Amino acid sequence: MTAQAQEPPAAPVGRRRAPATRARHTLGRILAAVARSAAIFVPVFLVATFVTFALRSLSGLSPARIQLGEEATPEAVARVEAQWGLDRPFLVQYGDWINGVLHGQLGTSWTNGADISTLIGLGLGVSLSVATFALLIGVVVGFGLGTLAALRRTTWIDRAVTGFVTVISVMPAFVVGIILVAVFAVGLGLFPSAGYVKPDQGVGPWLAHITLPAVALSFDVIADVARQLRTSLIAAYRENYVVGALVRGLSPRRIFFTHVLRNGLGPALATLGLKFPALVGASVVTEWIFGLQGFGRFANDSAQAGDVPAVQGVLVVSIVLVVLFNLVVNLVLARVTPASQRGV
Repeated sequence: MTAQAQEPPAAPVGRRRAPATRARHTLGRILAAVARSAAIFVPVFLVATFVTFALRSLSGLSPARIQLGEEATPEAVARVEAQWGLDRPFLVQYGDWINGVLHGQLGTSWTNGADISTLIGLGLGVSLSVATFALLIGVVVGFGLGTLAALRRTTWIDRAVTGFVTVISVMPAFVVGIILVAVFAVGLGLFPSAGYVKPDQGVGPWLAHITLPAVALSFDVIADVARQLRTSLIAAYRENYVVGALVRGLSPRRIFFTHVLRNGLGPALATLGLKFPALVGASVVTEWIFGLQGFGRFANDSAQAGDVPAVQGVLVVSIVLVVLFNLVVNLVLARVTPASQRGV
């Protein structure tokens, strides 16, 4: 009897095993999110690159026309195309290019013979700096406005936030950029009006050069995040679990952070999955206004010059950015929001 009375209970053993079970469950969610992203990435990548190659063949674009001009003889054109390997069958060219991409080689520019990976890397560093800062501004301000509007719903504060968000959502980034340059760069002299400085040359100058273009690009993010968060938080406040928490006497602060916010984050976070790649690739006009040689400007210049390998490289990088950032957003959703955890 004494020995039996000294035996430890079984419950603590189960509790000791709980962390391992949670870790396996978390790893399973991560692997599932990665598998879903891969299942989307592979067919999209293959179809997009194949269509690009097909359009190139149909367009009649050739490095010979770029290098020799429209008056080049057929013999000269054939000689240059043979040097670029364009005289081989289409599928062979596509296979060789895909093999190079998988090894990190995006090809050579038709216009200047430079390595496309290097050219894209130079512009991508600029665009990533501006887009990341713009996303940070959009998330902080958008979450603040959306939360304020939800907590003060149906009041004048809610109406003011909604009106402000509506106004900035219809303001084009290039218009905002021009106003920012006129006021803060030319008028007040607080920021440089153009140019870019790398972070290794000083964090202060780097932030000074990317602040105005980032603010110009952040308006759309602020508007979308604020609207999505306000709507989802108000919907979360109407759920039964919030009513139950009120009945149990939980404080408004605990109800908001423990129940409402975690369940209302999903739509706002999902919005960011599309915003970041768009900020990187769709900022051509903004880059022109602020004198930035970014990824979007490189893509535009390459398309206008008919530099097909460069355009194909831009396409590859864009697809990778979309997939990677959506993977990050899905992992955050699975970790933060209870509904996502249950759905995986």
